[in-house]
Amino acid sequence: MRRFVDPFIVGLLAMLAIGLLVPIPAEIRAALDLCSDIAIFVLFLLYGARLATRDVLAGLRHVKLQGSALVATFVLFPLLGLAAATLAEPLLGENLARGVLYLSLLPSTVQSSVALVGVARGNVAGAITSATISNLLGMLLTPVLVLALMHTSGSAGGGGIRSVLLLLLLPFVVGQLAQPLIGGYLRSKNVLTTFWDRGTVLLVVLVAVSTATASGVWSTVSPGTLAAVVVISAVILAIVLAATWWGGRALGLQIEDRIVLLMCGSQKSLATGLPMLAALFPAVLAGPIAVPVIVFHQLQLIASSVLARRLSRRQA
Repeated sequence: MRRFVDPFIVGLLAMLAIGLLVPIPAEIRAALDLCSDIAIFVLFLLYGARLATRDVLAGLRHVKLQGSALVATFVLFPLLGLAAATLAEPLLGENLARGVLYLSLLPSTVQSSVALVGVARGNVAGAITSATISNLLGMLLTPVLVLALMHTSGSAGGGGIRSVLLLLLLPFVVGQLAQPLIGGYLRSKNVLTTFWDRGTVLLVVLVAVSTATASGVWSTVSPGTLAAVVVISAVILAIVLAATWWGGRALGLQIEDRIVLLMCGSQKSLATGLPMLAALFPAVLAGPIAVPVIVFHQLQLIASSVLARRLSRRQA
């Protein structure tokens, strides 16, 4: 990866700018919200359809690697997120602190983590399996962790469960049933699925930020508060990077598998997190909660790109 910023990041920043600066009428926001729900449904339908079950089964044989990556993603990260959100709430405010906790509950990335493992000359097959298992379990674990740990009136509660069932799990199951018929085609048309992934994220960001802007939420987010989010996210990322790298060494993993643990265990999925955020929370809360997720995504991309290039220069 030669660049830190790609067209997707530019588009993401553009959606943020439009949502912050352009007044969007309520009727148009309602239409965009409906389009967002449809896009999310199709997104998770594609996830289910393109996920080959044999890829998951093949990776399950490496229990030490997959288990340690899951511990990093769904145990270490949530503990750090819970501690950070609790300590930082007086500084960040309730909603941004929720965002810090929410990002810690997400599954790992798929595309960027696998690509970075390839750049770093790691175990690409192990990375594919690790990221796949993380996202598959995240379909269940992330909503459960959100409902268990985020005891706030802003949580969607029972409505959140229904949204997860209708917008996330139902299309995913349907996609899995259709996977034998269309899975091979979708995997061969990676450009199509990538386009839908990123388009859905951009639409969700626009809806969340514009709704928050119309509700006056952003008037409470000062430049200093945003800087605090960046610092807190950087600290969490640094701790997890150190824990996964040196933890892999303590577990006796080979260098190629340590790279998988480093990349897959330290990243959080923006593509899954933002659509799931829209399903779990009202739009008025989704905007500020999305801020730490977006900040962390950019930080993990920069840090992991630097580490991947450095690891790629090691001796054979």
